[in-house]
Parts: sequence; structure tokens; C-alpha cells
Amino acid sequence: MGEISAALVMKLRKMSGQGMMDCKKALAETDGDLDKALELLRKKGLATLAKRAGRDTTEGRVVCVRSDDGKTVALATLCCETDFVAKSDDFIALAETLGGCLLTCPEDTGAEALLKATTDGRSFEQCMTDTVSKTGEKTEIGDYVRYAAGPTGVIGAYVHFNHRVGAMVEIEASDAATAEAVQGIAADIAMHVTAMKPVAVDEDAVDPEVLQREQEIAREQVKNKPANIVDKIVEGKIGKFLKDNCLVHQAFVKDDGQTVQQVLDAAAGRAGGQAKIKRFVRLEIG
Repeated sequence: MGEISAALVMKLRKMSGQGMMDCKKALAETDGDLDKALELLRKKGLATLAKRAGRDTTEGRVVCVRSDDGKTVALATLCCETDFVAKSDDFIALAETLGGCLLTCPEDTGAEALLKATTDGRSFEQCMTDTVSKTGEKTEIGDYVRYAAGPTGVIGAYVHFNHRVGAMVEIEASDAATAEAVQGIAADIAMHVTAMKPVAVDEDAVDPEVLQREQEIAREQVKNKPANIVDKIVEGKIGKFLKDNCLVHQAFVKDDGQTVQQVLDAAAGRAGGQAKIKRFVRLEIG
């Protein structure tokens, strides 16, 4: 084929989203065959992924979407290699595409299901490969969590303005009126989780291995104290650890004069009901 026309290059650019020079080169290599040129560009993205498979993806964006009724919320991380790419229009557009896929996959199915999710007739994996061919960086889905609340459940979600950290909190209320009353505070508690990094909802939910590790650390710190007071000191240190790290006992980030549970109780009490935190998740890039 002779000279590649500008119109053909523009058509491929519109189909692929790639730069003009990349489109022109692909068309030249495939004798002006649009389908083959498009496939060549996708292969370029796959080759980049394979080449950079061992690279660290410590930058990216937290993506959060909520269903129209607010009863289902999903949170995921889309990761890349550099902050420069994470802030690029192409990467942000890919994150928005991921957001469109989050609610179509069953809960806790992981990244594999997201890669196969389709949008506008194309899988997310294809969209990601196309973006990689533009940015030249390894890109991958990190974590994916989806919560679905019951009739009197409330899900609060928050993503920090830098898009590097986000959280979801599920609250179970005693009735529908109480669920409505705690809706606003649920988002504030999710914001609290992003800032204060609790390890569990309450004492009963703390991982036994974490508790054992903290006890060992505490005993090591007081090993030179008289034996008859070691147990009491360790007990006090563990009590402080639980107070500082269990969500319901933490001082609320927006009002440190109250605990998170006290703030929730106050909101629920205004509707004459009760509410408890069922679970939470915190996702962070890097």
C-alpha cells in the first residue's frame, strides 16, 4: 500500500485512543488494514505488560462506586508504576471504566472477574491493555471489595482527595428510621477509618495472632520489672492497644471528645433506635 492517508490514521486513532504516530506506524506495518493495525496496537500493550511484569506498582487510584439505592458499594485499587501516570488523563479514564465494572461482578470474586467484565462490548482487560500501550507502564487491579447491605443496613464510603486511600463501613441499624438517621455519620466513620487505621471493629474481632504479638512486645518491654507486677502492666498495655486500635473505641477523628461508638449511638438515638458497626475495609495505594 502507498502513503497512509490522514483520514485512515484519524479513524484508527478514534478506534484505539492511541497517539497519531503510533497509529500511523501500525497502519504502515499492516499495509493499511485497520483491524490488523488495531490488533497490533493491542499486542504492543500486552508486550509492555509482559516486559514489565516484575515492576512494582506502588502508585495509582482508589476507585469507589455506589448503586443507585445506596445498598451496594464497591471499592478497588487500580495500580501503576509512577505518580506521573497515575495523574494522567488516560489512567484516570481507565479508573472510571473500572468503576463502571465494579457493581457488575459478584461480591468478593476478585480481580480476575473484573478483568473479564465488559463495558461497551469490550472487556476491562482489553481497555487496560490499550492504556498500557499508551502509558508504557505496568497496570493492574490491586484489591477489590464489595459490600451489599440488608434492608436496615447502611454503607458509608469515603475516598481521600488524593485518591490514594479509601474505606467502606457497613452499619446495621435496628430499624429503617434508624438506618436513615445514621446514613450521614456512616460516611464520616469511613473517613475516620482512612485516617486512623483501626485493626478491627472491636476486641472480639482482633486477629488472635495480632493480639499475641502485642502481648509479646509488651512483655519484652517490661521484662526487667518485678515479676509480681508484670502481668498487670501487660494487661494495661493491651487494654490501651485495644482502645487505640479497635474502631468502636477510637476517639472520633471529627470530635476527639467522643468515641466512634458514642457518635454512632447518638445518631441512632435521635431516631429512637440502635446501630452497630458490622464490618469495615480500608484500601491504600502503595
